[in-house]
Amino acid sequence: MNTITLGSSGIRCQSVGLGTWAMGGWMWGGNDDAAAIDAIRASLDAGVQLIDTAPAYGLGHAETLVGRALEGRREQAIVATKCGLVWHTRQGRHFFDEAGQAVHRHLGRDSIFHEVEQSLARLRTDYIDLYITHWQDETTPVAETMAALLDLKRQGRIRAIGVSNVDAATLAEYLRHGPVDAIQERYSLIDREIESTLMPLCREHGVGILGYSSLALGLLAGPIDPGRQFTGDDQRAGNPRFGAANRARLAAFFDELEPLRRQLDCPFSQLMIAWTTRPGGVSVALCGARDARQATQNARAALLRLSPSHIAAIDAAARRHLQALD
Repeated sequence: MNTITLGSSGIRCQSVGLGTWAMGGWMWGGNDDAAAIDAIRASLDAGVQLIDTAPAYGLGHAETLVGRALEGRREQAIVATKCGLVWHTRQGRHFFDEAGQAVHRHLGRDSIFHEVEQSLARLRTDYIDLYITHWQDETTPVAETMAALLDLKRQGRIRAIGVSNVDAATLAEYLRHGPVDAIQERYSLIDREIESTLMPLCREHGVGILGYSSLALGLLAGPIDPGRQFTGDDQRAGNPRFGAANRARLAAFFDELEPLRRQLDCPFSQLMIAWTTRPGGVSVALCGARDARQATQNARAALLRLSPSHIAAIDAAARRHLQALD
């Protein structure tokens, strides 16, 4: 499998990681705990190491599932979790409500130290490999946030520092106060904004890039049944990208790529994941999975090698069919 190093941390991992947002249940139409645990363990069995989670994914539920799944296998995993979306305090700015709790964006020192203890308990571990500021808090100076993270690193409670959902100016401010080992940002064939904003800065400073939503909430996993409905609190239910016109555009896109898919003998999902980790792409593609089959299929994308001609064919098909995506 393709492997990378996260910044200056010395932590090495495969180019495909497992994302656990859907396992928390929130905004994904519920979840199946047993299937989620099976998915985490199947990912490890398939060679995936990086397991990405966050307290906000089900108000601690996803972290709890990760902790249960890794029991007896902690040394096989590189655990990434986050801080900065809190419900134990009203400090910072209100961001959203989840399960009746008001969640605020807050990255103050005391709050971070509280959060890390809660995460360690839920994850059933005494250290976190990569600790990421989930969303940025304009009410707290970056210097205070970074000082807290560096102290946690010195204490051995975290091994590496990451930031997520940042702009280039905020990332530069973090870098003024210490090393950042990775950023985590949305990146897929149809979400490429960071190529011109954050990627150049990351390469200049040796910062790893974790791409989330590599399959664009499942939009790029393959043709979507025209009759499929997304219901309940599933965020895709109200997302115009999943409308009928876009499903037709995607069907034409996948039709054009069908010969390439057959040539490489892989599902479309693996083709799209491998594209995100091509040279010039992200270091690690984070892919969600709700069961062991999905987890294993996604993991195998790390074995797929795309040639320059394969990449050019995918880019050309995207230009023809996906530029008008709503």
